[in-house]
Amino acid sequence: MDAPETYIRSYIKTMPGYEPILPFEVVSDALGLPIEKIIKLDANENPYGPLPEVRQTLTELPFIHIYPDPESRVLRQAIADYHHLPVENILAGAGADELLDLLMRAFLEPGEAILNCPPTFGMYAFDAEVNRARVISVPRRSDFSLDVEAIARAIHRKRPKLAFIASPNNPDGSLIPEEVLNRLLSLPVMVILDEAYIEFAPPETSRMRAVLTHPNLVVLRTFSKWAGLAGLRVGYGVFPSWLIAHLWKIKQPYNVSVAASAAAVASLRHAGKLLEICQLLLAERERLFRALQSIPWLYPYPSQANFILCRVTGLPAQAVKQALAQAGILVRYFDKPGLQDHIRISVGKPEHTDALITELERIGAAEDLMD
Repeated sequence: MDAPETYIRSYIKTMPGYEPILPFEVVSDALGLPIEKIIKLDANENPYGPLPEVRQTLTELPFIHIYPDPESRVLRQAIADYHHLPVENILAGAGADELLDLLMRAFLEPGEAILNCPPTFGMYAFDAEVNRARVISVPRRSDFSLDVEAIARAIHRKRPKLAFIASPNNPDGSLIPEEVLNRLLSLPVMVILDEAYIEFAPPETSRMRAVLTHPNLVVLRTFSKWAGLAGLRVGYGVFPSWLIAHLWKIKQPYNVSVAASAAAVASLRHAGKLLEICQLLLAERERLFRALQSIPWLYPYPSQANFILCRVTGLPAQAVKQALAQAGILVRYFDKPGLQDHIRISVGKPEHTDALITELERIGAAEDLMD
């Protein structure tokens, strides 16, 4: 018989894998540092973690031996009540990432296309490759704004079915202006608006309610960032009524775990406390931004998210990232089109900022990195 590996789909054999951020314990072993000595600013996680009320809820779960509700009714109703939206338009997922893949499986035949606007979240292109879709890339301008006219030309000429737009965008933290989104919604394409970081943007920035009046708009959200539930994987989307009926057919029946659902519901029940933590992070974001501006070889970009992207000048960005890692401070390094010599720094607690700036100043004074 043929070797079993020959049965693998041919396009999967050659596609690159996604490069995720390494977990604490792996980095701890690699650096030879205890976990408590590591400052993790590389994955945009909430450094304060979940609320005490959420931790208590998780200790009291009564039915973890029973499959979860396949429709996540309690969670979806809590989301609907919090956002004042119809529960019928809400679908929960194992993180927003699951919903990205679900949308592609619902819409895309092999060889059909999505529109992507890099630099942006890498999962859009990755999921497209997994689903055998083409990726039509319309790069952002040097200030990370969208080239709307180029997008319109690409949509009219190449007919992608889905356009993925993050707002705030990852990795730079910029928001899509309302008039730009309205222009995109006038085009013949489904617009998937990823609002994973919207809780760190100004109030009333979200466009979730627009889904109710725009049949070609989907808005995705997550509990990973503002609620500190990244490890539990729970997100949700607001979908037009005509679409959500089809998504119910193809989603995994028990996709949101009992623990993730209970933690998300408890988070919404105490959302006021979470918003207070968001305010702490916003204040620290401004302090971090000013501090990064004082480093002469860094250019930080203004951000409406819980991270700050920096262009590194005069020093090799990868060496900066490695030097920080040796000191137990983890940041994200980029070396791709539009992001050469960039690092992204998540907003941490005040003591994290202090340690980071001290180390950056030391790196700037180190002659070996200047070579």
